[in-house]
Amino acid sequence: MKLYKIAKGILLDHNNSGYIIDDEWDSLINRDDLAGYLQLIFADTTPINDEVKNEHLSGKILPPIGSQEVWAAGVTYLKSRDARMEESESSGGASLYDKVYDAPRPELFFKAIAQRVSGTGAEVYIRKDSEWNVPEPELTLFINSKGNIQGYTIGNDMSSRSIEGENALYLPQAKIYEKSAALGPCLLVAAEPIAAESGIKMVIKRNGETAYQDATTVSRMKRSLTELVGYLHRECDFPVGAFLMTGTCLVPPPTFTLQPGDVVEINIDGIGTLVNTIALNPKHK
Repeated sequence: MKLYKIAKGILLDHNNSGYIIDDEWDSLINRDDLAGYLQLIFADTTPINDEVKNEHLSGKILPPIGSQEVWAAGVTYLKSRDARMEESESSGGASLYDKVYDAPRPELFFKAIAQRVSGTGAEVYIRKDSEWNVPEPELTLFINSKGNIQGYTIGNDMSSRSIEGENALYLPQAKIYEKSAALGPCLLVAAEPIAAESGIKMVIKRNGETAYQDATTVSRMKRSLTELVGYLHRECDFPVGAFLMTGTCLVPPPTFTLQPGDVVEINIDGIGTLVNTIALNPKHK
């Protein structure tokens, strides 16, 4: 089952049928057994016709977030560890990433408030004061206020690698700025956990041509999803739930940096494709 946040409300897509849900986003998703609740809805609701459904889905799709915070985990894949060690070698910080990869406690950091999150089809920004900018494709969890995983979406954790590489203490500046995160296109809700074999693929297009592409699977993640959730909820309360990006698994080479106009496409099996165009923030000259 897929929940889409659209301009006119909430659309539930299940077995190729669409259902409009009359509810408020935060209260809908922040519940236990969200999958069971949605099954009751479509069992007792008349689906909309295909033309109306397609019209909704071809229009503007908002990010699947209400007033939640977005957090992120780092260095959860070997490729991410190696890339971070490479970028920070000249600053002497390479050992930090090697140590956290094998440490009992994961790296967790605050990423965004809802205001700074873009949906599919929208722009994400790169910083003007960074010479090396990359997207980071991440399986993203929605966790309700009780600490239970209720859904999955795709996350793009935009990162300024030159800033973080200069000094690890600059991570907040490298990670947190306007439109530095994207979520979408939907919230996948299922009774069972997402399969470890689920594929994650990223394609970056420049002037219509493929500038970078790679793929992997969720199974390559070193830590379990419940482990990451457990650390996030140890000393934090999330009254309306929270989103947790689970770490990047695909890393463009050091010679690659994003440019305005690039299009980033991130696909995760079972969820869909998150598409964003790279831009500069026009408000900050």
